[in-house]
Amino acid sequence: MLRLRSTVCQSWRGFKTFPCAAVEVQNEPILGFEAGSKERAELEKALADLKGKTEEIPCVVGDEHVWTSDIRYQLSPFNHSHKVAKFCYADKNLLNKAILASVAARRDWDLKPVADRAQILFKAADVIGGPKRAEVLAKTMIGQGKTVVQAEIDAAAELIDFFRFNAKHAIELQYQQPLNTDISTNTMLYRGLEGFVAAVAPFNFTAIGGNLAGTPALMGNVVLWKPSDTAMSASYAVYKIMRDCGLPPNIVQFVPADGPVFGDTITASEHLAGINFTGSVPTFKRLWKQVAQNLDIYRNFPRVGGECGGKNFHFVHTSADAHSVALGTIRSAFEYGGQKCSACSRMYVPDSLWPQIKKVMLDIHKQMKVGDPVEDFGTFFSAVIDDKSFGRIKKWLDHAKTSPNLTVIAGGKCDDSKGYFVEPTIVESKDPHDAIMSEEIFGPVLSVYVYPDKDYKQVLHLIDSTSPYALTGAVFAKDKSVVEEAGKVLRNAAGNYYVNDKSTGSVVGQQPFGGARASGTNDKPGGPHYVLRWTSPQVVKETHAPLSEWKYPYMG
Repeated sequence: MLRLRSTVCQSWRGFKTFPCAAVEVQNEPILGFEAGSKERAELEKALADLKGKTEEIPCVVGDEHVWTSDIRYQLSPFNHSHKVAKFCYADKNLLNKAILASVAARRDWDLKPVADRAQILFKAADVIGGPKRAEVLAKTMIGQGKTVVQAEIDAAAELIDFFRFNAKHAIELQYQQPLNTDISTNTMLYRGLEGFVAAVAPFNFTAIGGNLAGTPALMGNVVLWKPSDTAMSASYAVYKIMRDCGLPPNIVQFVPADGPVFGDTITASEHLAGINFTGSVPTFKRLWKQVAQNLDIYRNFPRVGGECGGKNFHFVHTSADAHSVALGTIRSAFEYGGQKCSACSRMYVPDSLWPQIKKVMLDIHKQMKVGDPVEDFGTFFSAVIDDKSFGRIKKWLDHAKTSPNLTVIAGGKCDDSKGYFVEPTIVESKDPHDAIMSEEIFGPVLSVYVYPDKDYKQVLHLIDSTSPYALTGAVFAKDKSVVEEAGKVLRNAAGNYYVNDKSTGSVVGQQPFGGARASGTNDKPGGPHYVLRWTSPQVVKETHAPLSEWKYPYMG
């Protein structure tokens, strides 16, 4: 899985060479889970072992398992009568205890060689890819409503890739060194941040939670990990794997908590060194404002990094492959019920291609299974995550059904009697400025605006200005001049930009992920620069020739 290759690195000016270690890792293969396969048998057993059971998950501070009186439950989205996990919220006192315990452990952890810290993630990746794969997948499927393939892509392949590639980048970073001279040696030390990092994780990707907590820890930081209430079981499994693979106590504290209580407590601590966040824009803005208001109490300026979702687009030109557009849009809009930050939720189609694309999409819509992903592996997507999400999406469906500018051409129904199920819904909009075309829904709702073929240039500018987000987007066109023009107009409209491919599916090491504008700080996890975000470099100059004169030559 891991190889170190010695080579010689050269500075960009060619002034010097120095030895470095190139760490070779590869993306984790995605398993197929065909009937009769070993991985399918192991997964089915893990799913059966969890059926109807409630896991008890405490707060973990150091090696101490703590239960508070504020008890909560994680429910299965597609069967909300199943309590997947019983857990508790950390209160302010417990959070402050976790902060002090973390800060006390920080110095020794930061001084530990990066290669030793990296080995913990390399080992965790191997464990997730091997003996614990089925367990992590099963908990992601049952707890977060993912199908087998979506769980495999997320909780296995992407999480493994995050651990391996970030460990690789951390090791290789040590060999990015400044220039030396004949009389002095210069060294860059990549220290962890002075204080603690708060990791605030979302529900929709098990991998994101592992990355938000694991990568700062890899770089010598101590972390308070607030997992999502609706991803508790899988998150705890990942946390235990990291601990079992050698992560010492007090480096990552596992502290479920009420969002405002957690935010208020961490931002009020003088030891706050950073926030690693994925979630909603209002929550991220609230945290940022609290940091700003409390700047005078901090020892350092806290690093604030966040990813906040998007209103992602598919732009279709008359030269596009209509069939490919239809297939890619179905996948992007409806896989995992549109609950991906990158999911396509608005599409712009020329009127000459719309009849063909519409027909293919409606034909596919009739074939899509929405249901229990555990009982039926043929399910395309399952229920949305919880009652709050269901209620929010239902309001959008009601809007689509009552607005004179909108026409529901497929789906539109929802039912929360057993699980939080929403039909895949396609809405045609006469008004490109309707709220459904600009506001994030985070559910299986796709809005389509059909434009006159000749107006494609105006539509490109419309796409750029319609939404406050800038996360992902895709342009479908065979005409190279159109592709070039779109790239210029949409240069700032998406942090991950696709040409003739859907707006979802970024792969660690291939398409580092993130967006700007309201989508976040675009730190690109999955890329080589992400690890630098969680370091505080120190430059050390050692001079080998003592000074022999206080005067400069010109003074003679």
